[in-house]
Amino acid sequence: MINFTPFVRGRFIDRLKEHVRYIDHADSVQQGTLVQLVEKASLTQLGRKYDFSSCRTYYDFAQRVPLYTYEDIRPTVMRMINGEKDLLWPGRVLNFAQSSGTSGGKSKYIPITTESFKLNHYQGASDVVSHYLNLNPDSRIFSGKALILGGSFANELKLRPGVRVGDLSANLIEFMNPIANLMRTPGKDIALMSDWTEKLPKLIEASMNENITNLSGVPSWFLTVIKQVMERKGVKCIHEVWPNLEIYFHGGISFEPYRAQYEAICDMSRMHFLNTYNASEGFFAVQSSWDTTAMMLLLDVGVFYEFIPVEDINSSNPEVYPIWEIEAGKTYELVITACNGLWRYRLGDTVLVESLNPVKIQIAGRTSCFINAFGEELMEHNADHAITIASQASGSHVQNYTAAPVFASEGVQPHHQWVVEFSQLPDDISVFISALDNALKKVNSDYEAKRSGNIFLGAPTVKAVPQGSFNKWLAAHGKLGGQRKVPRLCNDSHIVDEILNQ
Repeated sequence: MINFTPFVRGRFIDRLKEHVRYIDHADSVQQGTLVQLVEKASLTQLGRKYDFSSCRTYYDFAQRVPLYTYEDIRPTVMRMINGEKDLLWPGRVLNFAQSSGTSGGKSKYIPITTESFKLNHYQGASDVVSHYLNLNPDSRIFSGKALILGGSFANELKLRPGVRVGDLSANLIEFMNPIANLMRTPGKDIALMSDWTEKLPKLIEASMNENITNLSGVPSWFLTVIKQVMERKGVKCIHEVWPNLEIYFHGGISFEPYRAQYEAICDMSRMHFLNTYNASEGFFAVQSSWDTTAMMLLLDVGVFYEFIPVEDINSSNPEVYPIWEIEAGKTYELVITACNGLWRYRLGDTVLVESLNPVKIQIAGRTSCFINAFGEELMEHNADHAITIASQASGSHVQNYTAAPVFASEGVQPHHQWVVEFSQLPDDISVFISALDNALKKVNSDYEAKRSGNIFLGAPTVKAVPQGSFNKWLAAHGKLGGQRKVPRLCNDSHIVDEILNQ
């Protein structure tokens, strides 16, 4: 295949120059973005409600528009899916990214407007390539194809003609520029399949003989694919299959638990890893230096950012700061206003501001306990519901529980380990485990997808501990009494290990 990199490199580097120009002008760039968003939406239902036509400054905007969570806007979004127009954004929105559920339902649906496709998602992906080409002048990334792991479109809703609901990646693949589509694999017929037991072998077959130069996707998913490609080819290093592979653009979950596993199966003399912050709600940041995995916030991609100090996130009236008032070294909850119709929307992510010129961030975590080690986004309310169902199904009573991820190792498949203190043991622990697993699938679409076919995430395990174990842990940490409790979910195993090793 012809190496097109030298022919397109100039366009990407020109875009990078725009980023350099706004390093010292985050305030003016962001204020300009907010003005454009408010003007665009002035005649929507929300714009009329808050009189956007007379909104002149950020402080006017912040005083009029309250902070929103997804549950606040769920009824409006469902009206949009059902065909109503001019609600949160001008016109009728036809595309929605399905993401993990909240307490109000199995899934949430994030609008994807024409503007957010162009100004944010595709522009963000292009900006990632711009930064990579700047960091690797010898790149030949366009001498081969990208292997992109896509999701699928949902079928859990009855949709009007023309409306598409599915994973963000499915929406992006479906509407990708035809020329760009020639530079990726597998084809849409495979990429958009929903059944991973059928999709995985087809994906491997379609990609293992291609000239793959770059990868994009979630680390846990890709590790499974790469290992199966290597197994099919009978090799120990993925570069024996794809000798021109040079970059993995990763995001969605932390890469750190997987880094050593990737380094073990790659020729690190020709491999790079680049961190991105790409969510259903938008493309927000990209790593711009090899010196740190902190990511440069993208300021001109149709998103206006606000920040709530982490110590204030549970306040009924939290302090909220624009980008020109934040401080380096502090952790904030991220709030966005964007060209997809999300207004002062609380993402639930916390970020550590590493620097201000440019603004660089590290994802610090979620605002509530969760497990997202494999992209499953398992929330506490999911777990509470599933524990209740499992107890009923097995005739048991659960007094306390916590859960954590177990990462892949020799002979061990990735899975969740649950430590449970029963006040009444189940007659058959396997019934409890099966009911727990099935209940989680029913209330969380991302967990269901990762568990599909036992490919990416194995069945949960449950370890019953003696009564009093949780109180013993609380006492050891000075937390016994009152409303204190052991965190239900944690993204690492330190709490589980401490309880089991008491």
